[in-house]
Amino acid sequence: MIEDGFRLGRHSFGPNELVVMAIVNRTPDSFYDKGATFGDEAAMKRVELAAAQGARIVDIGGVKAGPGDAVDAAEEARRVVPFVEAVRERFPQLAISVDTWRAGVGEAVCRAGADLLNDAWGGFDPDLAQVAAKHGVGLVCMHTGGAVPRTRPHRVGYANLMADVLEQTLGLAERAASLGVPRESILIDPGHDFGKNTRHSLEVTRRLDEMAATGWPVLVSLSNKDFVGETLNVPLEGRLTGTLATTAVCAWLGARVFRVHEVPETRQVLDMVASIAGTRPPAVARRGLA
Repeated sequence: MIEDGFRLGRHSFGPNELVVMAIVNRTPDSFYDKGATFGDEAAMKRVELAAAQGARIVDIGGVKAGPGDAVDAAEEARRVVPFVEAVRERFPQLAISVDTWRAGVGEAVCRAGADLLNDAWGGFDPDLAQVAAKHGVGLVCMHTGGAVPRTRPHRVGYANLMADVLEQTLGLAERAASLGVPRESILIDPGHDFGKNTRHSLEVTRRLDEMAATGWPVLVSLSNKDFVGETLNVPLEGRLTGTLATTAVCAWLGARVFRVHEVPETRQVLDMVASIAGTRPPAVARRGLA
């Protein structure tokens, strides 16, 4: 198990570091930004801004997670591979993640310079782990409860939700390690909203310390998700406050990587949590000293 720092490709992350992963959607129909970074120029500006705001990882995706127009592997690769190459050249300080479940796309983006394969569909294509092993890059092992790509949950139930989450994510992590993925480069993800209703996503949040206790670094993707909207009964544009509250809870309970749309707000939350926890000093400390 990994209890200290972790590594993604050529990038190392410290044992107490809370890491922001900025979302860069190369899709015309993304649920949150509605295609705002589909174009090359807009996407590159997003990367530049995210880096300046404190992101250490960018997560590039070419297929909307939910139902929508069909996107085959060739089109997904067209959307992401040249962009990964361009980001690798312009921003060598950033770790590049690609959100894909397809081994063929994973192979192409690894050759283009990706450091992490973010498998948001829980090993649906079992060959993706072998691609990560071949290239020595990181892999995200996520819980989906058996959901297949681009489907929404319908009346899903679990006899023991956290037991299922741990069984799937740890099984995927150990399999990846057995195939040769570096153990220090494997992350696990509870999969908020994937194969889950709102009560399920709330439960995995409050029990996240059970995942962190395994020793594998935990990644959470919370940003503006439906469980936040339903919990607070707010529309998509009103989910930031709930997202940041959930971020603080997950950070306190041991999450390490946070996949987000709003980078500076998340960075401040994580810095505040780290300072409360005693792993980060205040940026300034003048009060009571004058």
